[in-house]
Amino acid sequence: MNFYDLKFDTPAGKTISMSEYKGKTVMVVNTATKCGLTPQFDGLEELNQKYKDQGLVILGFPCNQFKNQEPETNDTIEEACRINHGVTFQLAKKVDVNGEHTDPVFKYLKNELGGFLGKRIKWNFTKFLIGPDGVPYKRYAPTTVPVNIEKDIIKLIK
Repeated sequence: MNFYDLKFDTPAGKTISMSEYKGKTVMVVNTATKCGLTPQFDGLEELNQKYKDQGLVILGFPCNQFKNQEPETNDTIEEACRINHGVTFQLAKKVDVNGEHTDPVFKYLKNELGGFLGKRIKWNFTKFLIGPDGVPYKRYAPTTVPVNIEKDIIKLIK
C-alpha cells in the first residue's frame, strides 16, 4: 500500500482518491473547530492561498476524539470553517484518528511517521507532509504552527 492507494470522503459524501494528488505536495491535518489550536485554520489557509498554485494541497480531517472539540456535523463543518476561518481547502468527513475505527489515511500515515506518543495522534492539528512522490516526509506536533512548516513546503513543491 502507498499514499496514492488511499481515499477519503468529503462531508457531502463524495469519495476522493489520493491518486488525484500525484505530483503535488500534500498536507494532511486532523482538525477541530472548538479547540485551543483552532486558530491554526487561519495559518493553514494562508499556506493554501500562497502555495496552492505551486502544487500544495491541504486536506483537513475533522476529528471529535479529543475532548469533543469537533461538535459540528458533516453537514455543518465546511460552512463553519469557511465562515469562521475563510477555509477554502478540502475537508473530509469526520474521522477517527486513533482506536479501533481509525481512518485508513491516518493508519497509513501513523505507521509511516511515528510521533512523540509512538503511532498515536496526540491531539487536534497533528500535521503530516507528503512529498510529490507520495512518500510521507514529516510529521508535525499539534503545537507546530503552519508558518513553521513553510520551509519544508518550499523544499517539496515543484
